[in-house]
Amino acid sequence: QVQLVESGGGLVQPGGSLRLSCAASRSIFSIFSICDMGWYRQAPGKQRELITFIGTGGSTKYADSVKGRFTISRDNAKSTAYLQMNSLKPEDTAVYYCNARNGVLGYEYWGQGTQVTVSS
Repeated sequence: QVQLVESGGGLVQPGGSLRLSCAASRSIFSIFSICDMGWYRQAPGKQRELITFIGTGGSTKYADSVKGRFTISRDNAKSTAYLQMNSLKPEDTAVYYCNARNGVLGYEYWGQGTQVTVSS
């Protein structure tokens, strides 16, 4: 049973935009609001990297590679996190994964990933 489901990936031209969603299943609705939410990506032959996260209180951090272009947000009422991606570059091509984590309580969940391809 999958706990997080990403959607919104696809093929886009350089300079284009895409919005990813990460929806939590009903089974983890009760803990979504106390989890930090993160977006990771993994390009072919590369390690998975954290690109952004949003804390339970709404604070955000971004990797230098995406700062100014990507925006993370969350809607606790809908148990959903989002990643708005603008000014996309070919180097953004990767599988994007959603992560929910509460390190103190020992919760961590991953989505199965959604492919983003930036190409002409």
